Amino acid sequence: MAAPAAKPLHTASLRFWYCHGREAAPILATGTWHIDVANSVVGANEVLIGHLIAFARSTMPKLDSPGCLPRPFSCQVLAAAPHLQADDMQGQVWGDNAVHVTTLHPLFAARVEGLDLRQPLTAEQARWVEALMDEYAVLVFPGQNLTDEQQIAFGENFGPLEGETATVDVHRRRLAHARMNDISNLDENGALLAADDRRRFFALGNRLWHSDSSFKRVPAKYSALHGRVVPAQGADTEFADMRAAWDALPPEMQAMTRDLICDHSLIYSRALLGFEDYTAEERVKFAPVPQRLVRRHPGSGRQTIYLSAHIGQIQGWPRPEAMMLIRDLMEHATQRQFVYRHKWAQHDLVLWDNRCTMHRGTRFDDKAEVRDMRRVTLSDLASSLEQAV
Repeated sequence: MAAPAAKPLHTASLRFWYCHGREAAPILATGTWHIDVANSVVGANEVLIGHLIAFARSTMPKLDSPGCLPRPFSCQVLAAAPHLQADDMQGQVWGDNAVHVTTLHPLFAARVEGLDLRQPLTAEQARWVEALMDEYAVLVFPGQNLTDEQQIAFGENFGPLEGETATVDVHRRRLAHARMNDISNLDENGALLAADDRRRFFALGNRLWHSDSSFKRVPAKYSALHGRVVPAQGADTEFADMRAAWDALPPEMQAMTRDLICDHSLIYSRALLGFEDYTAEERVKFAPVPQRLVRRHPGSGRQTIYLSAHIGQIQGWPRPEAMMLIRDLMEHATQRQFVYRHKWAQHDLVLWDNRCTMHRGTRFDDKAEVRDMRRVTLSDLASSLEQAV
């Protein structure tokens, strides 16, 4: 009688956090291991936890040091796919080009070098980038001298692009493509925006922590921002890992927030700056939409806090109490251990996942220095209310 066929194996990318003492912070280190797991347990994190702890102890002796307690809730299966091998997450070779991946932060964010985004990506390359996004959530591609059309084509590898930008005076467009977001301080003639221009005041909201398009019924998946002209000082972009922020919440806070629904609007975020100068049409366009406060990231299976400055209410809560909770969560999620700060160089392209990160721009002299940044934004498949938690 023939022997039964062996179960096919998938490669799972696993991240394990451990902390000194009983508090979730500070995070001392992170590690990623690649092991083969049978189909029958792919996605069953609770089954894997014991094996992961044993595996981590065998590869990281520090876990056995006094007072260093593994935190099982931070064990996560980040990716499981038969086409990925262990080394694929670190680099790849296509043709004559070797592509290298360098981690930029202990928790997330990586630099990808050797991939020319001016050239169309193959289906294999697009899958590889998407797998990296599931792992790192923020990818930096340096030295990409792209046209608007090439940037749009790159974005289309990962899903549909949003059809129009969400801003005031949208008819006063500088760029040729409606799907290209103008993240600059320039008017339609290429001159610096006047100090009292309402578009400048509205754009100051980009310095608040937010997730792109959380104010739309179907929010954003990825954003791809390209640096055409970069100021000499300032104008960095900070990113915060909302997966790690969720993992570090006390269990009682996780239980309290898991099922909450928040209302998001551009009007709420700009109100934090005192901006209220809208047309009647803009007020209708920016009407609040509901989103889950806690989401499950589909590519990694990890839960994440879906925070944004666009939140102005928690459904069913008194507004002062709701906004105090959002402020507490914001302060928690933007602690330095969760944040990567990107210092721009000309022609950097940064791709990030809005479903599991927040970001904000930082101050620069926008009345004297040009900052010409252009963004394409990919739409998610459905409202967060329609997605699995």
